[in-house]
Amino acid sequence: MSPTSSPASGDPDALFGLTELLGAEDRSEDPAPADTPEAPGDTPDQVSRLLDVREIYAEPAAALSPRGRQVIARFPRARVLEVGSHWNIPHLHGNEGNADRWVRVKRQTLVLGVRKSLTVRPNGRSADWIAPGASNGCAMSCAYCYVPRRKGYANPITVFTNIGDVVDALDRHITSLGPKQEPTQCDEERWVYDTGENGDCSVDALISDNTADLIAAFRRWPTAMASFATKYVNRDLLALDPRGSTRIRFSVMPPGDSRLLDVRTSPVAERIAAAGDFLDAGYEVHFNLSPVVLRPGWEEDWAELLRHLDDVLPARVKAQAAAEVIMLTHNRQLHDVNLRWHPRAEDVLWRPEIQQAKRSENGALNVRYRNDVKREGVRRVTELVAAHAPWLRVRYAF
Repeated sequence: MSPTSSPASGDPDALFGLTELLGAEDRSEDPAPADTPEAPGDTPDQVSRLLDVREIYAEPAAALSPRGRQVIARFPRARVLEVGSHWNIPHLHGNEGNADRWVRVKRQTLVLGVRKSLTVRPNGRSADWIAPGASNGCAMSCAYCYVPRRKGYANPITVFTNIGDVVDALDRHITSLGPKQEPTQCDEERWVYDTGENGDCSVDALISDNTADLIAAFRRWPTAMASFATKYVNRDLLALDPRGSTRIRFSVMPPGDSRLLDVRTSPVAERIAAAGDFLDAGYEVHFNLSPVVLRPGWEEDWAELLRHLDDVLPARVKAQAAAEVIMLTHNRQLHDVNLRWHPRAEDVLWRPEIQQAKRSENGALNVRYRNDVKREGVRRVTELVAAHAPWLRVRYAF
């Protein structure tokens, strides 16, 4: 077998020659089988539970790049398999059998690719602009996540190794805009760029320096700031010195909902407790009340969560905090996938009697709450915020 043969050409177990890639001893011996069950308590810490990478699918240019070499070096036991495209891995994407291995694939598989599209897109909700992402996919397994809808039965992290191209594209865009002339709900003074639309930058930082590079880049752009939402408390980010140029948005929901739906994430209480430390480290700290899932007792549980925020957050966090309220959007294909690996989640996510079809901006057919139901839900959440956390400015709700 040629060390550079491609699975797409008929050999699903083709390996790169790792000596050639890294100047290190060949590590192509297959580790433990990828379908070994994940035993509870078999890892010593949360990072190891999130990532036990055994296979890295890599485009050749991505594997040979400095960032690709960094990722491969961080997972020395993983075998590296060549693919022609990070979007087209036949036995990974579109393989319905992977629905039964949903979490295992996320934990044990990475993909390395070169990002081709470097378009900056307008937004106006979470941010003024959506930056070209430095990753796609996530090691966590939130049952409502929209990212896997386009990938087909598997949603591991794809790391884009050409981070320099992403930073250059942002530099050109920010320079072309000049200073912000009028305030928006995103920020009064600076252009806000969402850097984590299709992933979680806190988890990405466990794998490569892409997140650190983005935070460093925004430090040198006085008219702009980065923004990303996260459900994972990565305290290594506290050392990255953002100097107010990065907004971290901790996503929160009632703990009972989170235990059911936010699979493999940091507990909600831990996310809230970290807010003061991240503010002190130089981040702007906001919150996503997201997603709001309508089920019996939801109003009482959201009221309790908001009271908890009011009780435990330091005054300095409250003084600068703002929130986004995001009602649940679901998807029929994801519903079918969830029935294969986490059917209990669908008891609260899939409620056809109060939901309707919704065509998303990218053309996907999703499911959201009926207009009247959603309107009433938004009204009640904002009333609960006003009653129990009146200091929490709601930037937008939808």
